[in-house]
Amino acid sequence: MTKRTLMGTRRRPVRTDAPAPDRGPWRAPGWRGLASGALSGLLAAAVALGVAELIAGITGPLGSPVVAVGGAAIDMTPIPVKDFAIAHFGSHDKTALITGIFVLLAIFAVVIGALARRWLAAGLAGLTIFGALGVSAALTRPAAGATDVLPTLAGVAAGMAALVLLIRAARSGRSELGAVRETGLETAEAAKPEGYRGLETAEVRTPETVNHGPETVNHGPDTVNHGPETVDHGPDTGPAQRLVPGRRRFLAAGAGMAVVAVAAGAGGDLLLRRFSATTARNQVRLPAAAKATPRLPAGAKLDVSGISSFYTPNNSFYRVDTDLVLPQVSPDQWTLQISGMVDRPVKLSFADLLRQPLTEADITLVCVSNEVGGPYAGNARWLGASLAGLLRRAGLRSGADQVLSTSVDGMTISTPVSAVMDGRNALLAVGMNGQPLPIAHGFPARMVVPGLYGYTSATKWITKLELTTFAAQKAYWTQRGYAAQAPIKTEARIDVPKPLSQVPKGHVAVAGVAWAPHRGISAVEVSVDNGAWHEARLAAADGIDTWRQWVWNWDATPGLHQLQVRATDGTGATQTSNRTGVFPNGATGWDSVVVTVA
Repeated sequence: MTKRTLMGTRRRPVRTDAPAPDRGPWRAPGWRGLASGALSGLLAAAVALGVAELIAGITGPLGSPVVAVGGAAIDMTPIPVKDFAIAHFGSHDKTALITGIFVLLAIFAVVIGALARRWLAAGLAGLTIFGALGVSAALTRPAAGATDVLPTLAGVAAGMAALVLLIRAARSGRSELGAVRETGLETAEAAKPEGYRGLETAEVRTPETVNHGPETVNHGPDTVNHGPETVDHGPDTGPAQRLVPGRRRFLAAGAGMAVVAVAAGAGGDLLLRRFSATTARNQVRLPAAAKATPRLPAGAKLDVSGISSFYTPNNSFYRVDTDLVLPQVSPDQWTLQISGMVDRPVKLSFADLLRQPLTEADITLVCVSNEVGGPYAGNARWLGASLAGLLRRAGLRSGADQVLSTSVDGMTISTPVSAVMDGRNALLAVGMNGQPLPIAHGFPARMVVPGLYGYTSATKWITKLELTTFAAQKAYWTQRGYAAQAPIKTEARIDVPKPLSQVPKGHVAVAGVAWAPHRGISAVEVSVDNGAWHEARLAAADGIDTWRQWVWNWDATPGLHQLQVRATDGTGATQTSNRTGVFPNGATGWDSVVVTVA
């Protein structure tokens, strides 16, 4: 039997500060690695968006990647999807869109971070794709400039730097543990007191080196004495404690990136405030109208609780447009150009516009996206210059049948020349309900043409009028299949009682508003449970361009009942019962509600 001895055996000292050997591509340690990667991706995306917002605060709000991508998404969204969003989200449709964009960005960021945790290059490639989409979206915006791509480029660069830093910090704890495990001596050597490390005569016996068979080991004089001075395996030893510094580095890096993201985003928001037109709007003083609206007729307002007010307050007036960020136009920088098929092109400043003879008119506006009984209708007192007068000043040429108006945001709207020149109160408006136009409704100037849906008449933030033909050019919505000619359809709406409400038996007021702008309303009728039609009482008419309030006193009996309403306009035409959607030129049908009488 051969004896094996350790006498004279010499071992190299263990270097606890040695780096881990390269074992090829790093592999994520399970779900914890994925979690740290996902968090790294989210923080890197937050840094990218924060820095982009900061740069947009310098270059202008249109450069924000969220705004650019959101605007492009609106333009590419199919018409049925747009109509669905407007019908179900209403004035919150843009909030829903932005929320959806952030959700998609968060998912994209999580995927990028998870990839980067294992393959950093793949994560950086994902950020590059994100940047390419942002730059492409910014360049496709109608009012885009060269500087509008800078926020996205700066944001992607910052996001890449943040991702690299975070991924390296996330890996550091795992790498440190790997370096210790490579020696096979992590427990004993790492636990030795400082004075014991590096002793060449020491040998730690592991399961791989000790023979536990019948051949006994000769522990000669050079063997280690495992006496009272043996290694103290206290609470500070072990691989779990070796990971703490790496985890701390990752948490510190993550906290730092969060601070950068929040600070950059807040700084961008502060800088963007300098583009606001609110202060300039508050300084505008509107002149008195050269042609004032007559006093509102007595009886034009019915005293019925819950009915739509005759004048819609500015802050309650519906808003439907494609802008995620409201255009901010200073009146000092605003101009209107009238060109195209005219003899004398005209250019007006805001001061020039206020010096024009201004007309005051009560006009009801309706959006083509308004479903039967929907909320996208409002009545206001408008103040503005005569559009017909401005076109005559420019010298309208024969053959021009379209006014193609352009907003500062690039939106185009087409209006029939005949509707502007036939004597109705078609206005280039500067005031709404006795105040300068709200920014959300077109400050400093917009178009208002009675009788036409807004997508063919109500250009907000207007900056250009081009006289042309329908055959030569198409506007934004007509390019997407909406009708070029779109007079507002006759409609009545039930405001009270509310759908699915419970009302007491006996006398119940059924009331609402009806409109047929530029034709007027001559009658409103109500039917219960598809029975006979009963004529409602109309409020006094304030001309033919506004809606009229109406009320019918119902002797309600207990049970579940359906109420329907229909209107007849000033030409004698009664609205059809045939239900159609809003595309391509406005919805039709009778409004109805179901109520329970107790």
